[in-house]
Formats: sequence, structure tokens, C-alpha cells
Amino acid sequence: MNQVQNFTKGFIKENPVFILLLGLCPTLGVTTSAINGLGMGLATTFVLVMSNIVVSMVRNAIPDKVRIPAFIVIIASFVTIVELMMQAYTPALFDALGIFIPLIVVNCIVLGRAEAFASKNTLWSSLVDGLGMGLGFAFALTILGGVRELLGSGAIFGAHMIKGDLMLVFVLAPGAFIALGYLIALMNKLTKTS
Repeated sequence: MNQVQNFTKGFIKENPVFILLLGLCPTLGVTTSAINGLGMGLATTFVLVMSNIVVSMVRNAIPDKVRIPAFIVIIASFVTIVELMMQAYTPALFDALGIFIPLIVVNCIVLGRAEAFASKNTLWSSLVDGLGMGLGFAFALTILGGVRELLGSGAIFGAHMIKGDLMLVFVLAPGAFIALGYLIALMNKLTKTS
């Protein structure tokens, strides 16, 4: 598979949220606003890219019996880096994302890509795969957060766009399910016609 296809599959064919339905806990939990979705998506992208690189580099040195625990330790190291950086430089976002940052360690997207792709491919392919899947995840979270923020509070990225009656359900937990359902239906419609 060429590198362009490897990169773009995370956006369309194998989008972690809209197609594969992976990582739904942070997807539904943090997407009350576009900025929260983007922040979580970029944090996950960093962890995904860096863990894919390291897993690809050490794949032949890790015995099969300890492969998954070794991957989790690698992933946890990068999650700790992200957590400390966010706490130091973006404390408001760090507070908004809360417990979902440490939960990146057990995000099935990150561990799945380490196991299914990075442990079997070259460093460059693993980097491109991690970047594509991570940015596809960030794209999905940002879109979902933007839709929920716009419909629920009349703003997007904090800039007020709509005045008047709003659908407050979209900033609550049920709104996450409703918005995600419609976005998945839209994505299915778009991928079936193209």
C-alpha cells in the first residue's frame, strides 16, 4: 500500500470514530466543544505517532509473551509526556479533558495500531499510519465537538454564531449520542456514494 493511501485511510475508509467505531469513550465524553475535541484528538495523535515509531523500532526485540504489556508501557510513557505538557502549557484544556487524558493508554485505537500495524511494518510506514489514524481521530472529535457546541450553545471554538433558541441537549451526554449517530449516518452516505 502506498504511503498516501496509508495516510488517508484514517480519514475516510478506516476513520476510527465514524467507520470503525473505536475510541467512543473519549469521543462521547470530551466533545462538548470543538476545542476539547481538537485537544483530545491532537494529544491522541501525538501518542499514536510516537508509540507507533517506538514499537516499529523495537518490534524484533520484544518477545511474543510480553508484547502487549511492552506496548502498554511504551504508550503509557508518551501519555505521561502529553499529560505533563498539557498540565504545564494548557491548564484549561487539561482541566476540561480530565480523566480522559490518562485513559489514552487503554484507547483501543492506539493499542490496536501498535499491535496490528507498527509491530509488523517499517518505521516510516508506522509513522505515516499513526499520523493518518491520529489526524482522522482528531478530525472526527473536532467535527463532533463543533456540531455539539454550535447546536447546544450557539458557538464554535468559543465564537458565538447563533443567537436565540438553542438545543441544550447537545451539550449534555444524550446530545453526544444523537450528534454521533447523525454524523455516522452522514459518513456512511458519503462513503457509499463515492
